[in-house]
Amino acid sequence: MGTDSLLTPLSEMQREVVRLARDFAAAEILPHAERWDREAYFEPSIIRRLGALGFLGMLIPERYDGMGLDAVTYLLALEEIAAADASTAVLMSVHNSLPTQMILRWGSDEQRERWLRPMARGELLGAFALSEPEAGSDASALACQAVRDGSDWVLTGTKAWVTNGNTAGVIVAMARTDEPGERRGAKGISAFIVTPDLPGFRVGKKEDKLGLRSSPTVQLAFDELRLPGDRLLGAEGRGFIYAMQSLDHGRLGIAAQATGIARAALEHATAYAAERRQFGEPIREFQAIQFKLADMATRVASARALLHAAAAAKDRGEAVTPFSSMAKLQASETAMWVTTQAVQVFGGYGYVKEYPVERLFRDAKVTEIYEGTSEVQRIVIARSLYA
Repeated sequence: MGTDSLLTPLSEMQREVVRLARDFAAAEILPHAERWDREAYFEPSIIRRLGALGFLGMLIPERYDGMGLDAVTYLLALEEIAAADASTAVLMSVHNSLPTQMILRWGSDEQRERWLRPMARGELLGAFALSEPEAGSDASALACQAVRDGSDWVLTGTKAWVTNGNTAGVIVAMARTDEPGERRGAKGISAFIVTPDLPGFRVGKKEDKLGLRSSPTVQLAFDELRLPGDRLLGAEGRGFIYAMQSLDHGRLGIAAQATGIARAALEHATAYAAERRQFGEPIREFQAIQFKLADMATRVASARALLHAAAAAKDRGEAVTPFSSMAKLQASETAMWVTTQAVQVFGGYGYVKEYPVERLFRDAKVTEIYEGTSEVQRIVIARSLYA
């Protein structure tokens, strides 16, 4: 039951994108995913290979060497990658949803010309640096400071939980540009384009994670990092607004990742239930297993349907903040529930690393946490009911 199992038929172009992503995932990612996870190993060549196929420029216009595709088609491809390896999917999701889109939407003509082409081709990987050790869900409390020095900016502070942070060539980072004695909350935050070649840039601690182990998550330290004035992205003091609006799109990417994880767990559980025999017959014949698989399939289909409805609304230019939160909430909780059921279907074998559902179970958990916890999504949704 893959991404082609939808109530709305796919176009021929969408089917071709799905086939390309599925074939690439099967040949280039899936055979290595278990080892990459076990060794917490990031394969650097995956960036170039994803870029060569256009998967790192799916939402970038063709004039910047991207594919110029719609959100639904992008999410179809992302689900295919996630079903093979959630770690590779989060690399693709963050790059496509956050730094490239922020530069495209709010960057100057010079910034778009300079950065989007190499990012679309996979020559430069993008990252997004908002959270800090003391600023997670309350991201507006960040402390990283940017101070003007002539025509330059000087950044000092630490960023946490940065996906791709030690492999990215372009990092969109948020920093305060208000005065320490005159804090303006979210209105005092600006966005900057940071590159690792600049003096004062340092990669800090790499997190040893429960899941997504082959996706590097690191701290970044800015030690009086000097940025040319043209690295300010958009208008001063608008960075937090840019970040929140971009996260609306980023959450759709995480929802697609979660849907891919859940789908893979369902597929493994379905196959195992047909092969595993107890009491003289395949366990698929037992009603307890049948009901479990039926509920898993229903939740995966529901998560995908909500995700694609939200993405279609975005493609129509509609405001989607509550709907992206709904999609992310439902898909992430579906991933956690479905992978838990898959482990149960496998029984004792589901608890050992020899079988893939153990990895899927670990990978699922973070989708309920990053780019806004489930609790934050519920707040966003509830507030929208009274807007």
